[in-house]
Amino acid sequence: MKRRVVVLGAGFGGLELSTILSEELGDHLELTLIDQNESFFFGSSKLDVMFGRTTPDAVRIAYRNIVKPGVVFRQATITAIDPEARRVTTDHGTYEADVLVIALGADYDLAATPGLVEGGHEFYSFTGAERLREVLPTFSSGHAMVGVTAAPFKCPPAPSEAALLLHDHLTARGVRDACIISLVMPFGAPVPPSPAASAALITAFAERGITFVPNRRVRALDPARRFAILDDASEMPYDLFLGIPTHRVPDVVAASGLTENGWIPVNAKNLKTRFPGVYAVGDVTSVGTAKAGTFSEGAARVVAAAVLAEIEGGEPPPAYAGAGSCYVEFGGGRVARVDVDFFSGPAPTGSFLEPSVALVDEKQRFGSSRRARWFGL
Repeated sequence: MKRRVVVLGAGFGGLELSTILSEELGDHLELTLIDQNESFFFGSSKLDVMFGRTTPDAVRIAYRNIVKPGVVFRQATITAIDPEARRVTTDHGTYEADVLVIALGADYDLAATPGLVEGGHEFYSFTGAERLREVLPTFSSGHAMVGVTAAPFKCPPAPSEAALLLHDHLTARGVRDACIISLVMPFGAPVPPSPAASAALITAFAERGITFVPNRRVRALDPARRFAILDDASEMPYDLFLGIPTHRVPDVVAASGLTENGWIPVNAKNLKTRFPGVYAVGDVTSVGTAKAGTFSEGAARVVAAAVLAEIEGGEPPPAYAGAGSCYVEFGGGRVARVDVDFFSGPAPTGSFLEPSVALVDEKQRFGSSRRARWFGL
């Protein structure tokens, strides 16, 4: 009998899990992959779109390109999740599973930061990046602030990348001397697990005249006065605000009974939830790793191995290592890489590869390899 697997969310985790199970089980698999969107994009491509380095259409990959044995993609909005029954209700039908995997990522709550909608912009959603593609060319003088409103947030290096690429953008337009750039983050260092990466970023900020404001977050914006209010009640004037919005689980997950303290708790070794046959991977969990695609991908491999062991009667897989890599845009046509290990030692550790042109090529190969593996393109 075919094993019914339902995977909610077609990001890094959902795509990697579906691919592995298809490769191993083929037509003996009945996997339904559900996502409300019609296409996929790599998170880093939002910066490319935002700064006009590529077009929105060029980075979208249609889910209709998924043609894998045993896998069916369904574009649908999930309206209810019953983890006890392993039943999922959508606007196009109901699905019951032997194995249910929640990989729905994190949503953005702009309303959690007063004034953000009225007085600022965000670049974490694709829509937000598209809007800024039109806004940035009109900014020629004043104070541009990149501000984090809450933690945790996806892709910890992204705020630093935005500040560095904004410097390049304004320099190329010949208006950098008329602009101030500040970066406000709730951490003492840009990439806390990697002191070397943090030191390199702080040096890059200093070289470019970017003000780094650590251990602070933006609590609210005052659009009328054009001031950002920080969590210590201090204020900073701004002319252009580029915000990292508050992250939260999707509403349907919050209503499902799966969450505790805002996220889905899982066994860090095997990604199991407290409900039998229900796993969760990626940004929707509180597993303890960074909220970034490669960590979701690694978690998906563990879940796939656990499902295969259950079906085939083998040994359970090794525990989730909590390791992954992030590429960091330093501007000037150079990219660095941070390799972080969250679970091997008593505290997370991160190694750092200096910015180089070679890593630009490596980052491109990373994307093209996933595109080929998941979509056959």
